[in-house]
Amino acid sequence: MNLLVRLARFVKIEHSVFALPFAYMGMLWHAQPWPGWRVFGLLTLAMVMVRAFAMGINRIVDRHIDAQNPRTQNRELVTGALSLPQAAGFVAGCAVLFVGACAGLNTLCLALAPCALAWSAFYSFTKRFTSACHVVLGSVLGLAPIAGWIAVAPEWHPAPVILGVAVALWVAGFDILYACQDEDFDRQKGLHSIPADFGIPAALLVARLMHAVAAVLFALAGWAAGAGWIYAAFVAVVGGVLWAEHRVVTPQDLSRVNLAFFTMNGCVAIALAVGAVVDLLW
Repeated sequence: MNLLVRLARFVKIEHSVFALPFAYMGMLWHAQPWPGWRVFGLLTLAMVMVRAFAMGINRIVDRHIDAQNPRTQNRELVTGALSLPQAAGFVAGCAVLFVGACAGLNTLCLALAPCALAWSAFYSFTKRFTSACHVVLGSVLGLAPIAGWIAVAPEWHPAPVILGVAVALWVAGFDILYACQDEDFDRQKGLHSIPADFGIPAALLVARLMHAVAAVLFALAGWAAGAGWIYAAFVAVVGGVLWAEHRVVTPQDLSRVNLAFFTMNGCVAIALAVGAVVDLLW
C-alpha cells in the first residue's frame, strides 16, 4: 500500500471534517465574507496539520494500549503497516508545516502555534489520570473557530469564543458516546473515561446535557456574529440531528455508536458551516 495512503489512515484524515468547518466559520464571520485565498489556504493547511499532529501523537502514545484492545488492533502501528520512526517523522513534519502556516498568517498565530501543539499533544495522556479527558479533547477542537477568526486579523470578538465553547461541548459529548465502546477495557486497564468511571447510563446523560448546551451556544454564537434567520434555521436542524444521535445510542444498544460518532456528527459540522455561508451570501 502506498505510504501516503497508510499515513492518511494513520491519522484518519477524513476526521478533519469535525474541526475544519468551524475554522472556516470563524474566518468567514470575521472577514464578512471572504479574506482571500492566501488566508484560506494557510488556515486550511494549519488546521489539517495540527489535527494530523494531534492524532499522530495519540496513536504513538497509545500504541501499546491499542495492541491489547480488540477494537484497535488493526491500527497501523500495531499491525506494522507503519514503523515508529515513520510515524514520528510524519508527526514532526506536520508540526513544522503547522508552524510555517501560522507564520504565514500573522504574528499572533505564530506566537500561539507552540501552545496549540502542546495542548493538542497533552490530550493523549489525560485518560491515564482523569475522566475529564473528553473535555480536554473538546477544548482542542474548540480552538478551531478562534483560530479561523485570528487568522484573518488578531482581534478579539465574543462570537468565535462562544462558538469555540459550543464546539468543545459538542466534541466532548460525542467522544463520551464513542468511549462507551471501551467501558470494560478501560476499567480493566485502569484508564479513565466517563463511561469507565461512572457507567454508561450516567455517561449518556452527561453527553446529552453537553449537546443540549452546545445547541444553545451554536445559536448564541450566530447571534453574536450578526448571523440571520438562515443560520438559525440550520442550527435548528443541527439540534434535531443531535437529538436523533441520542436516540440511536442507548445503554442497551451501542451497535450504532459509529453512526452517531462519524456520520451524524460530520453532518453537524458541515451543516453549521453551510448555514453560515448561505446566511452570509444571502
